[in-house]
Amino acid sequence: MPPDAIVHIIDDDDAARDSLAFLLKTAGMRTQAYASAEQFLSALPAAGSGCIVTDIRMPGITGIELMGRLKQLGVNVPIIVMTGHGDVPLAVEAMKSGASDFLEKPFDDETMLTAVNSAINRHQHEDAREAEKKGIAERLATLSNRERQVLEGLIMGHPNKTIGYDLGISARTIEIYRANVMSKMSASSLSDLVRMAIVAGVTATSQPPAR
Repeated sequence: MPPDAIVHIIDDDDAARDSLAFLLKTAGMRTQAYASAEQFLSALPAAGSGCIVTDIRMPGITGIELMGRLKQLGVNVPIIVMTGHGDVPLAVEAMKSGASDFLEKPFDDETMLTAVNSAINRHQHEDAREAEKKGIAERLATLSNRERQVLEGLIMGHPNKTIGYDLGISARTIEIYRANVMSKMSASSLSDLVRMAIVAGVTATSQPPAR
């Protein structure tokens, strides 16, 4: 991580914000914390480099709206969004808007540290991102048609039962396909899988078989 990089933490939850700042500082990272997106935007001229870690659901300007504002301002900083349980569709929207990653709360410390370091490193090395995109495309090519359909259901935020209903197969069978997809894509978690799918431009285009 570059020595001048600063991790900007935006969360209206005081306890969560303070806890995250403590974690990152303990890991030797420089941090600045903000209670709202409005507060962050006010400090933007002195924001510096690094990355942004923001909650996606906040009063006033939301995490997704913040990303839109930053894009309009021409600010090119990696953004990690934090979501509540079950907010996968919202996280997918954030990643389509340019977020580098998303983490579901509660997350473990190591996952957050890895995400922050990865986001900054990816930003510093664009060539590495292109290589990553190529690798993801190669792994996507190994998926069967059915596995691809299951992947598309997952990035839409659908549970196994819903995906199974849409495809006319049991939820248990979906679990098997899901495990195969995770293995073939070398995904460590659902968020990792969704991130790779978005990077590769995967969209839900498959039509379920008629029942």
